[in-house]
Amino acid sequence: MNSMLLVDDERWVRTALRHTIEKLNKPFQIQHECSNGLEALDWLQNNKVDLVISDIRMPVMDGLAFVEQLRQQQEKQDVILITVHDDFQYVQKALRSGVFDYLVKPVDPAELDICLEKWLRLCQSRQVEAAVEKLPDANTLSTIQQVLRYITKTPPGDVTLADAAKCVHMNPSYLSQLFKQEMHINFIDYVSSLRIKEAKLLLTSTTLRISEIACRLGYSDIAYFSNMFRKLTGVSPSEYRKSLEKNIQ
Repeated sequence: MNSMLLVDDERWVRTALRHTIEKLNKPFQIQHECSNGLEALDWLQNNKVDLVISDIRMPVMDGLAFVEQLRQQQEKQDVILITVHDDFQYVQKALRSGVFDYLVKPVDPAELDICLEKWLRLCQSRQVEAAVEKLPDANTLSTIQQVLRYITKTPPGDVTLADAAKCVHMNPSYLSQLFKQEMHINFIDYVSSLRIKEAKLLLTSTTLRISEIACRLGYSDIAYFSNMFRKLTGVSPSEYRKSLEKNIQ
């Protein structure tokens, strides 16, 4: 579960945001709420969270000053800023300061869902990189890094073991064994998990038909795609989309 801090001077905004996040049913727990940047900085001196969602316009200390202070203190928390339409010049400055992303008021649940999903995917990428860095053998390290780089740069529906093997000039069967040995997961299972995560994002953020999503992700058989989706999520693609629509209403 990922911990989160909400920072906004209006209590009703924080309450509404908390309610929306809970409805999205993602792995986040709101650990604390603050009414301005200074209060958030004070709290963070003795507490840690994975993600901060903060308004830009606040009294005492606004969101930009808050982010600048965080960076000066070498704090590594990712920050999502909430802004209004006429604050984009501030958003540009914030993005240059290393803010992860921004949302526009009033916060749309679908946009928030996409933003949080992007952050979760970033965290997964960081975890993979950290795992690769711990690999003891230099040659193995280089090989797995190249494979993961290939996977990251390639749309999930286009990733294949054969192409990954070509990238590292290795026999596919041997690469499959090496990948399982070092990553503790089969190559196919790893790619399947990425495809299903991409499917969840497309089901959430687009109106594409399920057959179109399956095709985009490399599944020629929609029944196989649905079975794989159910295996990894516990529900079918249509049930997943319906549950999201119900939660957002």
